[in-house]
Parts: sequence; C-alpha cells; structure tokens
Amino acid sequence: MTTAQISSVVDKGAARAGASLVRDVSLPALVLHREALEHNIRWMQDFVSNSGAELAPHGKTSMTPALFRRQLDAGAWGITLASATQTRAGYAHGVRRILMANQLVGTPNMALIADLLADPKFDFHCMVDHPDNVADLGAYFASRGVRLNVMIEYGVVGGRCGCRTEQEVVELAKAICAQPALALTGIEGYEGVIHGDHAEHGIRAFATSLVRLAVQLQDSGAFAIAKPIITASGSAWYDLIAESFEAQNAAGRFLSVLRPGSYVTHDHGIYKEAQCCVLERRSDLHEGLRPSLEVWAHVQSLPEPGFAVIALGKRDVAYDAGLPLPLRRYKAGVVPAVGDDVGACKVTSVMDQHAFMTVAPGIELRVGDIISFGTSHPCLTFDKWRVGCLVDEQLNVIETMETCF
Repeated sequence: MTTAQISSVVDKGAARAGASLVRDVSLPALVLHREALEHNIRWMQDFVSNSGAELAPHGKTSMTPALFRRQLDAGAWGITLASATQTRAGYAHGVRRILMANQLVGTPNMALIADLLADPKFDFHCMVDHPDNVADLGAYFASRGVRLNVMIEYGVVGGRCGCRTEQEVVELAKAICAQPALALTGIEGYEGVIHGDHAEHGIRAFATSLVRLAVQLQDSGAFAIAKPIITASGSAWYDLIAESFEAQNAAGRFLSVLRPGSYVTHDHGIYKEAQCCVLERRSDLHEGLRPSLEVWAHVQSLPEPGFAVIALGKRDVAYDAGLPLPLRRYKAGVVPAVGDDVGACKVTSVMDQHAFMTVAPGIELRVGDIISFGTSHPCLTFDKWRVGCLVDEQLNVIETMETCF
C-alpha cells in the first residue's frame, strides 16, 4: 500500500459492499437493516395514502439522499427539509419538490434558494410567521426577479415558531398578498410541541383550528393556487392529524400533506413508545413500524467485575432522549454471526468516545466482542455519521449510504 493510500481519510463506519459487520467493518458503525427499513417505507406510504393525504417525509431526520430516493420511489409527494443548506443538498441529489418547514431568514440563505428557483421544475415552499420576514422576503425576491412560494406557520402558545392567534394568521395573509414577489400557497402547523395530560385533545383542537383557518383564507381569496397545501404531523401523532384532516374533508378543498420523518428507521425509544400509542388508538392497524437503526461497537475494556467500557460515545449516538440500549452481543470475526441477547445489560452514562455499561449476571463478555445498540431519537444519531451501512439478514453490507448534514 502506498503512502498516499495510507494517508487518505477513512470515515468511521465506512465499509465496502459485501463486507461482514462482524469481520470486516471498522467499528463503531451506523447500521441500517434493509428488511425493517423497506417495511417502514412501505408502511407509512400506505398509511398516508389510505388516509387521503400525501407524504412529504422530513428528510432532516437522516439527511441521507439514498433514503430520500427510496421514499420518493415508494410514492412520496416530496421531501421536507429544515434549512436552506439542507434544501441545496436535497436539490443536488435530485429532489425537485421540497417543503422547508422553517422560516427563510437572512440574505445569504435567501440567495441559496433564489439560485435554485431559476429551475422552473423546482417546486419549493417555505414558512413565514411574521410581517418583518414577509417584507424582507418580498424585497429580496423582487430584486432577483423570481416569485417565492410561502406558507403561513400557525403555532401554539409556549410552542415553537408560528403565529399564535388566528387573527395574526389573517393579518399575515394580507401582508403576503401585498408582496408581488410572494405567493401564499398554504398553511402549516406542528403539533409535536403540544404536551401534557390532555395532549390528544389539544392536538385535535389544533388540527381543527388549522383547517378552519385554511377554509377562511381560501374563502377570502388569499391563496395564490386553486388547491392550497395544508400540512402538519411529526412522527408521534401523525394518526390524529390524518384523522382530523380527513374528517374535516381537508383533502376535498386542500392538498393534505403529512411530514413524519423518524418513521423511516424508527427507534428503540421515544418513537417506539409513540408507535405503541398509535396502535392502541387505531385497532385497524395490525402491525406497526420496526426499528431498523442500530449502532455497533466493540467492548473496549473490562476493568471491574460487572462493568464494561464500550467504544461508543456522544460522538456516535444520540443521548438526548435516552441512553443507547444494548441489544445483542456478537463474537468478532465469527461467521455466521449468532447474537446473544444482552438486553439485561444497561448503559449508565456516555462520554465523548466511551459508554459505561453494567454487565448483567450470567453474561460473560470478552474484550473485542461486538455489541449492537438500539437508539432513541434517530435524528441525533444520524447527524454524527458521514456514512451508514445498509445490511442484509446475514449482516453483510449491501450499500454504504452517505449523509449530507
């Protein structure tokens, strides 16, 4: 091997097609299981289509173009993203319809989008929630000679972005209509910031208000298109949003768009719990999503009885919504790989590059063993990786998937 080859950068978790996870891949690695991944893409597309809506998955979860392509090929209407730079990345990888579920703020970010709008085949919509932003967008895009599609974001008190009252929405629509370089194409909300003991009631009320506002704006002639977009839904309450939109006949007057993102890989934590609640609410759904995302790492040290240090840390896995969950132990280099259940073990803390794990009685680990870990909140695991390994049922790498955060 030449000096140039040795000095080249190797991304963590990178692998060649055909490599064995237990024998050939430098760990830690981000692992995606093909069978579960494909199931999730089909499942959510079917759910949304059967609800009379369209699907625009939130791509910020993974920022993985190979997953965008699979979602679009399965029937997704478009891809949702969260920033101008993410939008540029999506466009660069062939996505031609993007909802930016965020405000477009700052001249450099406006310039990134204006450049893309030179392509007449690019369908882009961003959010607005304040007259100042409307004025800035109107002036900038008029100077560029292009028209920008905007949607009003409607929020809740104590939540995130969005107009806080229905009257604010009505007044903002008037401000948009006064800007020739802006076109009002719909209304958007995000229910995931509604919490508490009566969250379900609050979410239904929010969806009802969102549709009522859409009807009011349409009746007043505020929208620039005949069938405006009405959109909401994160990855926890999508069933309630779909039911509310369908019950209020939103699909008849509007293009209803749902935007869950984490479903594509699902998880072993907060979204697993949310999915259980969905299945309890919807007795007609006999099977839910499957966790397809894991992070694999070596047992690095066994310094004390009942205590293991794993070569996995905050730079490799999410820890904001729960620590990684030990799933199975594999013997390094042993093919075919047979995993042993290590679910009784527990990660107690994570540092930058290390995880502390208690070892359950009866489980004999060896330095160099491989542990697969489940995660909670896939968004903040994906963004720690430049590549992920898509594997088959035999744990052979089928494809390496690049991220573009």
